[in-house]
Amino acid sequence: MNRVLVTGGAGFIGSNLALHLVDKGYKITVLDTLSEQIHGNQPEINSQLFTSIKDKVTFIKGSVTDRAVLAGALQGQDVVVHLAAETGTGQSMYAIENYVQVNVGGTALLLDILANDKNKTVKKIVIASSRSIYGEGKYLSEDHGVVYPEHRSASSMDAGNFEVQYPGIDKPLQLVATDEESKIHPSSVYGITKQNQEQMIMTVSPTIGIAPVAFRYQNVYGPGQSLSNPYTGILSIFSTLIRNKKSINIFEDGLESRDFVFIDDVINATTLGIENDKANGQVFNVGTGVPINVIHVAKTLIASYGIDIPLHISGNYRLGDIRHNYADLTKIKSILGFEPKVSFEEGIKLFTEWVSSQDITVDKYEQSINEMKEKGLFK
Repeated sequence: MNRVLVTGGAGFIGSNLALHLVDKGYKITVLDTLSEQIHGNQPEINSQLFTSIKDKVTFIKGSVTDRAVLAGALQGQDVVVHLAAETGTGQSMYAIENYVQVNVGGTALLLDILANDKNKTVKKIVIASSRSIYGEGKYLSEDHGVVYPEHRSASSMDAGNFEVQYPGIDKPLQLVATDEESKIHPSSVYGITKQNQEQMIMTVSPTIGIAPVAFRYQNVYGPGQSLSNPYTGILSIFSTLIRNKKSINIFEDGLESRDFVFIDDVINATTLGIENDKANGQVFNVGTGVPINVIHVAKTLIASYGIDIPLHISGNYRLGDIRHNYADLTKIKSILGFEPKVSFEEGIKLFTEWVSSQDITVDKYEQSINEMKEKGLFK
């Protein structure tokens, strides 16, 4: 079980995982398109993520939507870690065909090849799922117990009402951690495709003699993540704005929250899924179990960089965004012994130290916002 194919293995999570597994003695094959949105121009030369792995792995440039390329990459592999995907909530709401083709189509093709290969060697598939499949998080009502609010309406948010609501309940709801048994009701095309990926892997793999494992990652961050991609990751977006000495437009009221998990913790959890048979057939949350609101994120970054820029809490919002979500880690702790080791404060220090060592990137954020405005998705 030492031959591992990592699809999307030149990306942020994939490259870190590949290097970690190489250090442990695994033979790693990486399949990746080297997307310009993630890796920039001339990625074979300029992408730090790619150059960090190119001499340590067998690299195949290609797409998971290409049958011949994917079939070739699967030959002789023991484990597949399927990370290849288009990512980003906002972009997924208008680049719908592409997200479905890559995320759903690529996963379907992966399973189709394996289901029809009598000589396959793959024994386990680890799929990168996402907290986005939950949609809005889990809440407690004083009178009704556990409830799962539906997606927030544009009319409510236009009126400045950003908190979730549940029909028939007027009292405030208490946010609680989302466990793996929580309701799945994604609020974006990205979330729908991740749900589909997870369900296909968990459903089909056992029927063809392959053990499936799914990890529902929360918001992953750390040194090495793309600073030029304006469609994912507020830490990168805010950092680029701060270093360009531009004000930060904070959406809604700034109290929306996420669970930020450091890259090293994600790699440790994923490695446990590869190596521990107790993970087989299971779905796990991967996060810290701590919600951090956006105002706190922005202020922490500003303090860490030592660059004072204004914050503007605008009341703007993006359709498809959720209000709150953070992970219940009870299951992954009890079955795999996983414990997140890097706090948000420690992680931000490591992240901003790395960012400060990089060239200041061109701010493409406004371009992405304008695209969403044109599509009627940004208010």
